[in-house]
Amino acid sequence: MSVDHPIIAVTGASGAGTTVVQQAFKEIFYRQKIRAVFVEGNGFLRYDDTETEKRISQALADGQHISCYGPELNDFDALQQLFREYSQSGGGRMRCKLSEENARQHKLPPGGFTPWQDLPLESDCLFYEGMHGGVVADSWTRRKQQLPPPAEDRRSARNNGANAAQYVDLLIGVVPAINLQWIQRIHHERVVRKRSAEETTDHIVQQLQDYIHFIVPQFSLSDINFQRMPVVDTSNPFEHEPVPADYESMLVVSFREPDRHDVTGYVKRIPNARLSGRKSLLIPGGQLQHALDVICAPIIEALIAAKN
Repeated sequence: MSVDHPIIAVTGASGAGTTVVQQAFKEIFYRQKIRAVFVEGNGFLRYDDTETEKRISQALADGQHISCYGPELNDFDALQQLFREYSQSGGGRMRCKLSEENARQHKLPPGGFTPWQDLPLESDCLFYEGMHGGVVADSWTRRKQQLPPPAEDRRSARNNGANAAQYVDLLIGVVPAINLQWIQRIHHERVVRKRSAEETTDHIVQQLQDYIHFIVPQFSLSDINFQRMPVVDTSNPFEHEPVPADYESMLVVSFREPDRHDVTGYVKRIPNARLSGRKSLLIPGGQLQHALDVICAPIIEALIAAKN
């Protein structure tokens, strides 16, 4: 945590709406004239697409399994180092994953990465969007990891593994209902990777362990969670190709410290919102961007004002 160099992290998984979240924060930063450094989580994958596929295939041949959620394919150390360095000095190093779109811009083949580069000087905050902004992994090896109740304070000391969460000033969880996550994953495996239904099922079953160990615990450490819940039938995710649209979803917004928020005020300012408990409210799926503006813009303004 840093007064001079605040970090805002949005952590989530496929199907939750993290793209909408990033756009909402860009608009907040633009309106408040905040110079934010944008960091994407997939820049901290260990390997390019070709090497990743080789390692996954080799692990399967050896009777093991690795996934996009765990430390074998993600460099938690490098992410924690970036957060630590930025919180201390406003510096650090990052790189970007090359997609079909930005590969042409960088004149490099897709599937790899840009070179590591220093963060821009004189930024006001760092904004991270990806799957591991709140990762706390007490053991690198999932097979040795226990599942104790998550610590109430994400900044409590950890002596083993990674704790990127301790450096984050505002941690937002964007949480898909579990079948939304699998609908997105099934579509990716079958359409993008051309896997059969049987291969896709086996892959998802094996991924679930890492999802439980490295993704789910983050949502107990986040300051605010936006959980997307479908209001159409998704009981069998293999029957749905696209994730349900915004108008086919509701959002449960929960607060780790509700007394620090004007929850009843949020209800008045977000159309068709209503309280669903002392710590949470319910809003239509199409109101995510507006809700982020209402709830998060004042928090970000206070973080930046504390720098002065």
